[in-house]
Amino acid sequence: MQRGVTHTLVTRGATDASLGWVVEVNMPSLATSPDRSGPARSVQDKAAAEDTRAKLAEAGFAATISAVEQPAVADLPASTLGHRLRLDQTSATKAEADALVSELKAKGFSSRSWFTGWDGGTDAKGPWRINVLTIDPKTFTGTLGATYGPDLATREKTTELAAFTRASATINAGFFVMDPKAGAEGDPAGAGIYDGKLVSETITGRPALVLDPKARHTRIVTPVWKGVAILDKQRFELDGVNRVIGLIRDCGGDLTDKVTHLPLHDVTCTDDAETIAYTPDFAATTPAGEGAEVVLEGTRVVAVKTERGTALEAGQTSIQATGEHAARLLDVVQTGERGAWSQGMTDGRARLDKPRTTVVNGGPELVRHGDLHVTQKRDGMNQPLNPSFDYGWVLQRNPRTFAGIDAKGRTLLVTVDGRQLTDLGLSIPETAQVAKDLGMVDAINLDGGGSTAMVLDGALVTSPSDAAGERPVGDAIFIR
Repeated sequence: MQRGVTHTLVTRGATDASLGWVVEVNMPSLATSPDRSGPARSVQDKAAAEDTRAKLAEAGFAATISAVEQPAVADLPASTLGHRLRLDQTSATKAEADALVSELKAKGFSSRSWFTGWDGGTDAKGPWRINVLTIDPKTFTGTLGATYGPDLATREKTTELAAFTRASATINAGFFVMDPKAGAEGDPAGAGIYDGKLVSETITGRPALVLDPKARHTRIVTPVWKGVAILDKQRFELDGVNRVIGLIRDCGGDLTDKVTHLPLHDVTCTDDAETIAYTPDFAATTPAGEGAEVVLEGTRVVAVKTERGTALEAGQTSIQATGEHAARLLDVVQTGERGAWSQGMTDGRARLDKPRTTVVNGGPELVRHGDLHVTQKRDGMNQPLNPSFDYGWVLQRNPRTFAGIDAKGRTLLVTVDGRQLTDLGLSIPETAQVAKDLGMVDAINLDGGGSTAMVLDGALVTSPSDAAGERPVGDAIFIR
């Protein structure tokens, strides 16, 4: 691609005639189910599966129950995750399977059509398509970094972020907010430092990818974030920076958050009493709503507002508070007083928010010190009350984006297409194995699914799995 950067396309396998379409039936919860009040799901306990199979038989449909096996990973033992239920009838095309789904719906059943090649851990013969960017620090003369685009609270396609940075190569990067109900669209769900600028706090305990512009010190760390505001000599501990107050995407905040302070992927935790700092990087305006907001210009308080939401001018920052924190903020702070706030992110020892350093969020880990090391539980990709999540996100094949370092100190950026008949994708355990097979000694999973994208010289070389085409994302890693 350029001096020190190689693009490799790996194609493996061929279309497997033994694969076909099946119908997978969702099963209502019973008193025996992990989440007794939960909705009908694709993985339940065996009693729920047997109950639904009996009802299917009464309606004239034969179905088979299969155990869903969780393989042993770094922080989970091998186990039976639960059971799934599929009609015995297989179909040659999706249209035929969809017709069965419609029949089931008419009789009160919830189901989906599914291609068996997307079942992780099976012996499907392919095909797979893997794009690998290898950056050799010994000869690399360009710049490696990441960008969130014009502001945090807007999503852009990877092709657009490639153009924004004038990159020769770009891949999508970390997890981010997609639904406005979960926060500001595009906001990183976890650690975010871009060329030394710290704009997003960590998800406690989750790993992140650290990059430097010359690709000499790529590494995977578990970052720690801390923020504090001092207003009229009063100390206010910060809950975060540049996210919608009260909404913690993927959780991993503090003990006051609901439903948990631990990482929980694709879940938005809440807190009705928080203190959050904002910079102009966030958006045209800070989030609006009830509470209080203090606007700072340098070390002076220039405005105290009894409602949240303001347009920050150049050089201004703000502190928002809700609940009991808002009452304290309004009681303590007045216009004209001195005020300041600070934040920092470390790897447990040294500062990460320093010039020319980039940190993007991810998870789970895939490889550590040359060994398979999938941190599924630690990073919130294990949901005991909802085994359907582990089944769909971890164990089934999806498009994947991941990154790491090999034994020669080279940085590898990888995409794997999936959810298509011509591209099966990978499960998370398979992703870890592929990372190791590519020679990575340390590797981390990044955002995948419909987000997976690689752009070379302005052209998208991956095949998006979303029906709408390339998905707008929160940030991207670029080579320039």
